[in-house]
Amino acid sequence: MKKLNEILGTQYPIIQGGMANIATGEFAAACSNAGALGMIATGAWDADRVRKEVRRARKLTEGKKPFGVNLMLMNPCADDIAQVILDEGVQVVTTGAGNPGQYIPAWKEAGIKVLPVVAAAVLAKRLERYGVDAVIAEGTESGGHVGEMTTMALVPQVIDAVSVPVVAAGGIADGRQMAAAMALGACGVQVGTCLLASVECPVHENYKQAVLKAKDTDTAVTGRSIGGPVRVLKNKMAREYLALEKRGATLEELETVTIGGLRRAVLEGDVEHGSVMMGQVAGLLHEIRPVRQIFEELYTGGKAVLESVNQEWR
Repeated sequence: MKKLNEILGTQYPIIQGGMANIATGEFAAACSNAGALGMIATGAWDADRVRKEVRRARKLTEGKKPFGVNLMLMNPCADDIAQVILDEGVQVVTTGAGNPGQYIPAWKEAGIKVLPVVAAAVLAKRLERYGVDAVIAEGTESGGHVGEMTTMALVPQVIDAVSVPVVAAGGIADGRQMAAAMALGACGVQVGTCLLASVECPVHENYKQAVLKAKDTDTAVTGRSIGGPVRVLKNKMAREYLALEKRGATLEELETVTIGGLRRAVLEGDVEHGSVMMGQVAGLLHEIRPVRQIFEELYTGGKAVLESVNQEWR
């Protein structure tokens, strides 16, 4: 089976995760220029904003490096954004928070590679029927919107369930974890949290420092009571939200705590009352590095681990 870099035309078998309000056209271009597949995260943007970011990424990659768009299917502008993806000749689409089936035929007809994010094998099997190029199996270790299964449990079950390539995501920040993903049978990986601690990442400096200071138990999952689990830093906002959930608060009450929370964290640097999304691997991150160094160390470190294990098992 082909490796992810062969499927996408990138140097490394690595996708930059779609991080809402963070993964701009400029950041996606920086990741693509560094050898991975950069992704523009549409989040709650409208179609005009997405078009602008796509054109920005194309300019900064000089049209020579592939990049893609992550479509959050809950976005009320999803139909219009799906059309922008067609109009602008985007090469790769990843999707989250829903079933992209209604858009896939047109995307495939246009030659776009489609890689939906899944949190369970049953959804992967359903999407394979639409002719997707690969699926991204994302474990609950990841930051932001999460499922329930861990990466270690999810990835091999998805691989066994489908015949298309599978990308591993969630809990991958160094070569050891990349090697583990490849050993499970993944064709490549998608990473997000480790890129928050990069020079090029456009989040507020307070956000970056919160990632570096986080320990292994410093994240929590909010929103399980309303069917929208999100992994975030365990700060004042998260603790208040969890307390409200515990006593059975209504959706309206919960929303008063979280509305605008991601923007507060990303743009204003409010790491106490903002929604500071990050994965459990934040505890492994101790310095700010260029994205090129992050990708190179993931890849070379992963290869070294696999070679070492191969020798030890002979």
